[in-house]
Amino acid sequence: MKIARFSRVGFILAAAGSAVGLGNIWKFPYITGVNGGGAFVFAYLITVLMIGFTLMLAEMLIGYTGRKDSVTSFETLAPQQNSLWKYAGFMSLAGLFIMIFYAPVIGWTLHFIVLSAANLPSSVEMAKEHFNTLVSLDVGTQIFYHTLVFIFVTYVVAKGIKGGIEKLNYFLMPVLIVTMGSMFIYATSLDGFEKAWTFMFSPDWSKLTSASLVTAVGHAFFTLSLGMATIMTYSASLPKDSNLVRSSLIVIALDTGIALVAGLTLFTFLYEYGASPSAGPGLVFVSLPAVFYEMGSVGHLFAFVFFVALASAGLTSAVSLVEPVIQYLVDRYSFSRLKASLSAGLFFYLFGIIAILSISKEYGALFTFGSRNFFDWTDFVTASIMLPTGGLLMSLFVGHVMQEERVAKILKKQLGLFYPFWYFSLRYIVPLALVIVLLNLVGILEL
Repeated sequence: MKIARFSRVGFILAAAGSAVGLGNIWKFPYITGVNGGGAFVFAYLITVLMIGFTLMLAEMLIGYTGRKDSVTSFETLAPQQNSLWKYAGFMSLAGLFIMIFYAPVIGWTLHFIVLSAANLPSSVEMAKEHFNTLVSLDVGTQIFYHTLVFIFVTYVVAKGIKGGIEKLNYFLMPVLIVTMGSMFIYATSLDGFEKAWTFMFSPDWSKLTSASLVTAVGHAFFTLSLGMATIMTYSASLPKDSNLVRSSLIVIALDTGIALVAGLTLFTFLYEYGASPSAGPGLVFVSLPAVFYEMGSVGHLFAFVFFVALASAGLTSAVSLVEPVIQYLVDRYSFSRLKASLSAGLFFYLFGIIAILSISKEYGALFTFGSRNFFDWTDFVTASIMLPTGGLLMSLFVGHVMQEERVAKILKKQLGLFYPFWYFSLRYIVPLALVIVLLNLVGILEL
């Protein structure tokens, strides 16, 4: 049977679609606002270049060389095929666990598309009341949109690499880029753009704390889809003789560019209409709808296209989050694509309903354990433990376990003079940084 492979452009769009998600358009602007703007952006960009690029290239290398699911790739690439390393491949479970809370959030964006077309809240207070009602009281609406996300994602991944994932990204990634680009061009004509530019690119170093640095590292990790075997799984379907360095740089440039454009655009709108850039997680779902209302008819249009773009980003990422597990079930247990897709889809769908119930007022107490509800626990465990651990295992595997001759054969020519610096960073700098971040996030090390 002929194995489906990405085209080169299809891989870049799929990998970029995986990286460009809610983290770029929703999370990046609000954590930039909370962490003081320019100094945080600078720390984030340095982290993307020094840690993000290093790890993305390592993850691509494992997938491209192994040509199988993440578990099999680790197992076969280890010297003497050391079976213990196959357990590192189970980092693919991180994406499926992320989908437990990620799918309901995509559902929120679908709800706000409908809201934008109908009746935007006229003030921040009304927007906050509407969002709080949706999350804490309107369980039925959340489950409805969550079900739509489940059906869509399961259908796309069941269609496979070429007919599903690549085709989806060929359509949605241009939609996302054109939509955000159009809003950005409009934003440059507003007085608030200069304030937004100053806020994002004129660093106030006094606002850069150790906590901000850890947040920058963690977000760079999350937004590039590292440590969850997505890039690894996609890379297994790359054509032969692909340039991994060029592909990784293009993906990182698209991911970072869209995050910066989203930040500038949203901050411009907020400054233009007197809202605060430090509104936190509610920036997109509370502050922004009220700002769009103040913009009049053009605001309703921008609200609609913005939430369409946000949903597009979320859906392309969602597909990539479940694909590693599906590939594992297909390769190791000979599942059909449909059976594997339904198995993975039903997992995040059913546990996603529990996540929705856990943030509701009526059922929240039933699904709260210690200081967090189920929704927040899933977010914490994946972001604070599973993703950094996955990245640490990848850096140790490529830097210390794989034969260097095998690594150099593919990357030395592509990296040229930068190969020794990349390899040193992978072996020593990245593992140390990830250990520090991991210990800090779980509360063992205070910075």
